[in-house]
Amino acid sequence: MAFICVWVLLCWPWLSGAVTIPFDAKAHFQAQIQFLARALHSGQSPFWTHNVFGGSPQVADPQSLIFSPAILLAALVPSPSFRAVDAYVLAHLLAGGLAVMMIFRDRNWHPAGGLLAAIVFAFGASAAWRVQHVGQIASLAFFAIALWLTLRMLQRGSLVAGAVAGFAAGLMMVEPDQVALLGAYILIGVVVAHWLSGGWPALRASLLPGAVATVVGLGVVALPLLWTWLFAEATTRPAVDLVEAGRGSLHPASLLTAFVADLFGAQDPQVDFWGPYSPSWNAKELFLSQNMGQVYFGALPALLLIVPGLSRGWLWDRGIRSLTILFALMVLFAIGRYTPAFSLFYHYLPGVSAFRRPADATFLIGALGAVLAGYMLHRLFTEAEFRLTRRDLVWAGGAFAALAALVLLVSVENGRVALVIKPLAFAALWFAAALAILRALRSMRAGLGPLMAVALVTGVVAADLGVNNGPNESTALAPEIYDVLRPETHNETVQVLKRLTAQPAGSARRDRVELLGLGFEWPNAGMVHGFDHTLGYNPLRLADFSDAVGTRDTIAGPDQRKFTPLFPSYRCRLADLLGLRYIASPLPIEQVDHALRDGDLRLLARTKEGYVYENPRALPRVQFVGGWELADFEAMKQSGRWPEVDPQQSVLLDAEPPVAMAEGPTLAKAEIRLSRYENTQVEIEVTAPIAGFVVLNDIWHPWWRAEVDGVETEILKANVLFRAVQVPAGTHKVRFSFRPIEGAFAELRERVSPAPAAEDDDLLPLPPLKDEPLVADGGSLLPSMLAGPSQQVRDTLRIGPAAPVAGRETVSSALAH
Repeated sequence: MAFICVWVLLCWPWLSGAVTIPFDAKAHFQAQIQFLARALHSGQSPFWTHNVFGGSPQVADPQSLIFSPAILLAALVPSPSFRAVDAYVLAHLLAGGLAVMMIFRDRNWHPAGGLLAAIVFAFGASAAWRVQHVGQIASLAFFAIALWLTLRMLQRGSLVAGAVAGFAAGLMMVEPDQVALLGAYILIGVVVAHWLSGGWPALRASLLPGAVATVVGLGVVALPLLWTWLFAEATTRPAVDLVEAGRGSLHPASLLTAFVADLFGAQDPQVDFWGPYSPSWNAKELFLSQNMGQVYFGALPALLLIVPGLSRGWLWDRGIRSLTILFALMVLFAIGRYTPAFSLFYHYLPGVSAFRRPADATFLIGALGAVLAGYMLHRLFTEAEFRLTRRDLVWAGGAFAALAALVLLVSVENGRVALVIKPLAFAALWFAAALAILRALRSMRAGLGPLMAVALVTGVVAADLGVNNGPNESTALAPEIYDVLRPETHNETVQVLKRLTAQPAGSARRDRVELLGLGFEWPNAGMVHGFDHTLGYNPLRLADFSDAVGTRDTIAGPDQRKFTPLFPSYRCRLADLLGLRYIASPLPIEQVDHALRDGDLRLLARTKEGYVYENPRALPRVQFVGGWELADFEAMKQSGRWPEVDPQQSVLLDAEPPVAMAEGPTLAKAEIRLSRYENTQVEIEVTAPIAGFVVLNDIWHPWWRAEVDGVETEILKANVLFRAVQVPAGTHKVRFSFRPIEGAFAELRERVSPAPAAEDDDLLPLPPLKDEPLVADGGSLLPSMLAGPSQQVRDTLRIGPAAPVAGRETVSSALAH
């Protein structure tokens, strides 16, 4: 109850709605939860989103929250408010703290130690300072739960504990991030340490529960991790090189913030942040935001690790020794490039090379430090006779003097001596209060003394963390700043774009927009409001789309718009094919795109945020095209040169269509209707006078499947990025369905056992080339008129002679007849 009261008190600024968790918690995760809720309450699947980056597999995105408790919030609440999402995030800290208390209860450690550990776990170090990283907060909470259950499994040899430990560890890993990865290694370390300390009896007793935990855990994570791995392999960041990963290291000077709370001015708005990662240091060495270097977890917990932890060697007690070693390893990992150890971690620990910030280990430093400090308090309460000796006082005084000297040295080197006087003085006061508490505990060992001691410890530690790790500009901002992410917002720019993109039922159009540098909170607004944005905010984007269109993690500012050879300007073929019709910019568009000429874009509106332009050449989302031409998409992305073809008469393909058709443009008018457009289902009705191609200008992805009149057919990669299917003349219904399970296993089979390339000698002869042009007379194409690509094109692409492959699906036969 004491811990719950502390949680409510310290979380009240967010729970009341006075402030909200900012930055990623809103710009990214609020949009993700809102998309989940909108999908579920409209009867759709949330496994694919078309609202950002031309389309993205949400089911494989480790930050989509699909496999987290957020799915329950989304299922229960049609439009989760900022306060509801903040409460959801903070509830993880409550659950994690309660799990830490259960560790103490299971081991019969003093409840005062469990209470201290729970408070420090929930409100110390990165748990407080990086609460906006919603996925990592969830991983931290499930780590605490998995650690409790794993220790219970080892202690009791319980199959039930093993099963739930595996389930909790699976939930920790199911949407993987570096906190989850390091948490998994800690769990492995705890098990190995148990075996080493207990010998064969311990190993034998834990084998069956451990096997159950492994099976359950793998059952939870196997398919989601397969999806994530395949997705990551296709993104802009399948791995992070050692140098780039090292730029996310925690500077050793940041460890001083474990003892001097606001040393560098991260919390004080009156002080310009001057610590590592600021211009005062070498900004090219490291790339972290100022809150990532804050590791303060309280004066009393820090003092307990020194006295009696170090002064009496209690950190090396048998029951806690493994956690002490793991704590030291997490510190070593966090400082990354500053020791040779990180290179070993990077090259020899699976998974480390997939993440870019060793500093993420600060989450685990706080969690393990909380347990260790709580254990020290337990030992104090259970010692037969305890009093601070001269040795203890020398350790405490010497440690603080050394830390003060290091703080002054750092401040002198950076010319900030005057700025460290205040935080250093306050640190001295908090340490003095902590030392006084340790001295007072001696007289609080009988009668109501223990209860008074618990109240004193709780009050002082909660006050310490509430003051020094409480709401600040990194963790709590006014909700009005993020109004654009409310579905009910009256923001003028959002209203204009929603009105402009609205289409009548069945329209072939579904125009895309680009929110060009309107602010950090804007890039994922399409996931909230339902319109399709060419860009977005996500560290993982499909590389094919990114290489062609030019994307970065976000598009918060106009200077972040990256043009490419294939997308050199808003006046380009790819912009038209994307259906990019409306562009909202805080600046006149000519100041961003210098290649534009008068008349290329039309100014439609001027809003509070900026300008809204129209690209009048934007094509519909779905088209019927009668002809085709072979093209080298990779060469096009590098050169930026398009073949001289009309996209309404010829679709570019990187392989021959399943049923051979004469290569070249064909003008054909067809009736086409987009009858259904949902996240994972798209239905198109087409009536065409000739055989041709239905082109859907959504990004091609191998997990999509297509049917023509209920018969599965091949989805062709078209116009570099998009999807096309062949249809015969007449009226047909085309259905696109996103099938991640079938698609992922098919992709995995292809990776494990790729199909052998056909030899030229085995190919059927090419039909005779025809000189006369193909004329569409409104009837079906006769098989005798079909021809492959021209010999000139074959010679250029070095593909040799070929012919239609026999034995296609039924739809191919329908096309041929």
